[in-house]
Amino acid sequence: MGDKTQLARQFIEVIPHAQELGLVLQSIGNGMAEISMPYDVKLIGDPDTGVIHGGAVSALMDTCCGAAVMCHPDAPGGTATIDLRIEYMRPATPGQTILTKATCHHISRNVAFVRAVAMDDDRDRPVATATAAFSVEAKF
Repeated sequence: MGDKTQLARQFIEVIPHAQELGLVLQSIGNGMAEISMPYDVKLIGDPDTGVIHGGAVSALMDTCCGAAVMCHPDAPGGTATIDLRIEYMRPATPGQTILTKATCHHISRNVAFVRAVAMDDDRDRPVATATAAFSVEAKF
């Protein structure tokens, strides 16, 4: 398991879009991942409100879901997004870091299934939730 987790960590840390978004891997292992995205003015989608663009939130959630799959004990290797459904519940509060937590809850022969939630400081009111399906590919 340690090797998979380390490979997933290294992969996330070198993805160019993850670097550009400022994504920070908070924790990873056993089919779960947490990644944060600090507030940055370059990510603002609406200059009048200062709210982060939904595309940045989407990239954060997709990356976190993929990380959860990569480190799952039953995942044989690499993965890619097949389907990602995000439900935006409210705008993230300007100035606050967004944290996404993802859990890979089931892996079949070819597909991994993931749930995720994105939150700012108000942990009782999610910014967005996601359900996703990822390919399960050959060994790393």
